[in-house]
Amino acid sequence: MARSCSRSVSSAPSSRSESLPRSDSSVTLAAALSAVLLDLATHSQPPVDEQVPAAVLVALYEASDGELRVVLTKRRADLRRHAGEISFPGGRRDPQDATLADTALREAEEEIGLAQAEVRMVGALERTSTFVTNYAIHPFVGLLRGPHRWRASELEVDAVLEPTLREVRAGRTLTRIERRGFCFETDAYVFDEQLVWGATARILESLLERIGPLLDRRASE
Repeated sequence: MARSCSRSVSSAPSSRSESLPRSDSSVTLAAALSAVLLDLATHSQPPVDEQVPAAVLVALYEASDGELRVVLTKRRADLRRHAGEISFPGGRRDPQDATLADTALREAEEEIGLAQAEVRMVGALERTSTFVTNYAIHPFVGLLRGPHRWRASELEVDAVLEPTLREVRAGRTLTRIERRGFCFETDAYVFDEQLVWGATARILESLLERIGPLLDRRASE
């Protein structure tokens, strides 16, 4: 994964030197998320016999209007694999990564400039596999203090996307896709004319199944 060549793609103000605050509201949200997610510690190591281990960071933050937003990336159109697709920051585990959660944090810093110290890890989601690359992807959910000024890798990332989880959920659909000469139907999500499918859609589905009631309670408050 890219470790240099970055550019700013968001104008949201952020102080990179500040530690993640422990306000009452953020602690309450972190606790609510942890209560419905998988345990972080027990999912940070891959099974011995699994596919190529990889990890992604599902970064969430509460916007000023109270909406929960999720951080996604749109990959460059000239990449050899998954060109132009929507994904979470992440990649395969490197030898120096002590855990898969460390992989997710490292990759997020490399791809979008998100400092690891600014992420409060709150849980994990079920792993999902990719059919072409033979990866076993382990998603880890992290809570941010708010919007950031992203520094996207020029080698991999075309844009950083920050939709609300409610608009993502509302955009669930069934779509027909052609890949390598084959046409097939698959579950997907559409927001702002962006199509999310494949492993990223499966991770979003897993996330929304777990925190859907939390979104509904927040909307009714």
